[in-house]
Amino acid sequence: MTRLVSFGLASALACASFGAFAQTKPSDRASQSFITKAVEGNLAEVQMGQLAQEKGASDGVRSFGQMLQQEHAAGAQKATAVATQLRVPPPTEPNKKQKAMHASLAKLSGAAFDRKFASEMVKDHKKEVAEYQRAAKKQGDPAGAYASETLPILQKHLETAQALTKAASSR
Repeated sequence: MTRLVSFGLASALACASFGAFAQTKPSDRASQSFITKAVEGNLAEVQMGQLAQEKGASDGVRSFGQMLQQEHAAGAQKATAVATQLRVPPPTEPNKKQKAMHASLAKLSGAAFDRKFASEMVKDHKKEVAEYQRAAKKQGDPAGAYASETLPILQKHLETAQALTKAASSR
């Protein structure tokens, strides 16, 4: 009898666990993946902004760095709140690729830093804008709402980075 009750309890727990797992739809997983990347990206941009303020040779790069730091810090807070809402443990640091880019840029200075920084920010923000546009299509989804709200800021960052690239290449 005890074995039967134990088996029944184990079966019930297994079914409950499977039921919780089965409730995560592919669209939920996509939102969870997006928001995880969004938090990492924001954390990376905060660090890149700080680096630009320290290493930038031009006023434009330093000013852009300040904008990145402030706006992505706010973005990180919002994305972290959405991650919590989606029951995703929010990352606390950038990913390995982002850390490697930061380390690479940290070795540069002067005009070389400005050129490479602006170029990387163009590439990075083009990729982010595309990812956020895809995520923003999800109506009624917290990650989609965050993406829609953040998209204009990222587009402004892309335009600024493109202008800096042109200015850096003319020097």
